[in-house]
Amino acid sequence: MSSENALSFLSGSGNQPKDFDWIAKNIPCRTACPARTDIPGYLDAIRRGNPEEAYRINLRDNVFPAVLGRTCTRPCEPACRHGWEGLGEPVAICFSKRSADDFQLKQEPMLLEPLFPDSGKRVAIIGGGASGLACARELCLWGHKVDVFERHSEAGGLMIQGIPEFRLPRDIVRREVDQVRRQGVNIRCNEEIDREGLEALKEEYDAVIWATGTHRPRMPELDGADLPGVEHGLTFLKRINAGETPDPGRKVVVVGGGFTAVDCARMARRLGAEDVRMIYRRSKEEMYVGAHELEQFEIEGVVFEFLSTPVACLADESGTLRAVRFQRTELQAQEDGRAIPVPVAGSEFEVEADLLLLGTGQEALPLPAEAEGLFLAGDAVQGPSSLIDSIGHGKNCARDVDRFLMGKERFETVVIAEDADLTGRKREWDKLPRKPMPELKPADRELRNEVEIGYEDEDAKSEASRCYLCNFKFEIDNELCIYCDRCLQVTPVDDCIVKVSDLIYDGEDRITGYIRSKSTKDYNRLHLDQNQCIRCNACVEVCPVECITLQKVSEVIRPVS
Repeated sequence: MSSENALSFLSGSGNQPKDFDWIAKNIPCRTACPARTDIPGYLDAIRRGNPEEAYRINLRDNVFPAVLGRTCTRPCEPACRHGWEGLGEPVAICFSKRSADDFQLKQEPMLLEPLFPDSGKRVAIIGGGASGLACARELCLWGHKVDVFERHSEAGGLMIQGIPEFRLPRDIVRREVDQVRRQGVNIRCNEEIDREGLEALKEEYDAVIWATGTHRPRMPELDGADLPGVEHGLTFLKRINAGETPDPGRKVVVVGGGFTAVDCARMARRLGAEDVRMIYRRSKEEMYVGAHELEQFEIEGVVFEFLSTPVACLADESGTLRAVRFQRTELQAQEDGRAIPVPVAGSEFEVEADLLLLGTGQEALPLPAEAEGLFLAGDAVQGPSSLIDSIGHGKNCARDVDRFLMGKERFETVVIAEDADLTGRKREWDKLPRKPMPELKPADRELRNEVEIGYEDEDAKSEASRCYLCNFKFEIDNELCIYCDRCLQVTPVDDCIVKVSDLIYDGEDRITGYIRSKSTKDYNRLHLDQNQCIRCNACVEVCPVECITLQKVSEVIRPVS
C-alpha cells in the first residue's frame, strides 16, 4: 500500500489517522454536525427521489429529522464546500432534511432494526428532552431496557415547552417522540424524581442518566428586575406554549442575542405589540442565531440594536415598568470579544417599555448530592446548547453507558471505501442558485401557524442536487498515468490537480501538503488535491487511460465483529 494514497487501504475498511483525517477534511458538513449525520448520503437520496431513504439516514443519525429540519442551528451549512469562496452559496442542508420528511409516501412510524439482542440490563433516564430521548433510543437499539422519567405531562423538553409553534408544529414533535417510544423506550410522564426517588433508581437500575436540561432562568443583576412587567424570556415562552395568550402591551423590549430572545421578539409581535425591539450587548457577528433568523425581524417588523446592555428597569408612579435604561458597550480586542460598558458621558439612554423580556440564558438544575455514579447527558452537563448539540451529546453518553453496562467496547468506528461509477452529478448543477424557503405572507402569520411552508418536490430535488457529494474520492494512479495533461485542461478549480515533485506527510502518514514541481525535471507525479476537488467527474471523463479511480467513502460506527 503506497503512502501516496489518500487512505491507508485500497478497498474495504480502515481506522488509521489518515482515514479519519480524510473524512474530517473532505466531508466538512458531516464533521461540523454534532450528531455526525451522513449529509451527502441523504442529500443524494433526495436528489434520486427517495425521501424515505433520506429520512431513514437522518433517523439513524440524529433521531429527530423532521424537528431538526425546522429548528437546527445548521452548523453544517457554514462548513459546506459549496459555500467556499468562489463556489456559490452553501447547500440548504436543513431545509432539505425537512423535505425528506415532507415527501415520504407514508408518514407512519419508521423504526430501526435493533443491533443487539436483549442484554438483560436496565437503564433509567431522568429527563425526556432531546438528549435524554436520543440516549434512550440508542440504548434501546442496543438491547437494553430503558425507562425515561419526565416530570412534565409529555416528553419533548424544550421542543414542546420552549420553541414556538410558528417554528415547530407540535404534531411534528409528538410524532417523532412517539417513534422513540415505539422503538421500545418506556416514557413515564408526570414523574418527578426527588432525592429518595433517585436513590431508589440507583438501586433498581444498572445505570442512571441525568438529562434534565437547562430549565432554570438565569436572571441578570439588574436594578428593578423584580418590577411587574419584567419577565425572563423562557418563562414567557413556556406560558404561551402551555396555552396562555398574555397581553404584552404596546411596547416590548427584548434583551439578548440567542434563540430565546429571537423567539420572544417574534412572539410579542404576534401577541399584538406594536413596537418590539431586541437589544444585544455585542455585535451582529457575535449573535448565536443565524442570518435567516434576523431576516424574519425585518419581515415581521422587529427592530434590533447592538452594543448596548441594560443597567436598570425604571418604574412609573404605580410601581410598574415604564422604561429600561441602557448603556452603550464596546467589544474588547481580546479573543473572547467580551462587551464592556463605554465609560463616557452620554453613553446611557432609555427605552420605553410595557414589557421587558430577558433572553439572558438559562442554567441546569443543580446535581443532587447523590450524583456519584450518575451519567450526565446534554445541557445538564454542557450548559445551554442547540438541539443538535444535545442529540449529539446524548448519543455519546449512550456509548459510554453501553461500555459500562457490558464491560467492553461493543462498537468500532471505521472508514469504508467502496468502488463506484460516476457520482451522477452534472456540471450545470454547480450553477444552480440556492432555493429559498417558501413562507407565509406577513399578514397571514398568526400565533401558532407555521411560517415556513416547505419546498415543492422538484425544488427539494433541485436543491439536493447542488451537493458536491464530497463523500466520493477521486484519485490518480500515477503508475497508469501517461501524463497527457488532459485532466489539467478541464479542472474547474485552481489546483484541484497539480504537478508535484513530492508529497508532504506528518508523523502519522497523513498527506498535509505537496511540493509543486518547478519544471519538467522535478515533475514526478500528478496529485489530486482532495481538499480542492468538487467531485465534478471532468477528469475521469477526459482521461484516455482510465487512471483516475472513484470510490464512495463513509465513516460508520458498527458492532465489533
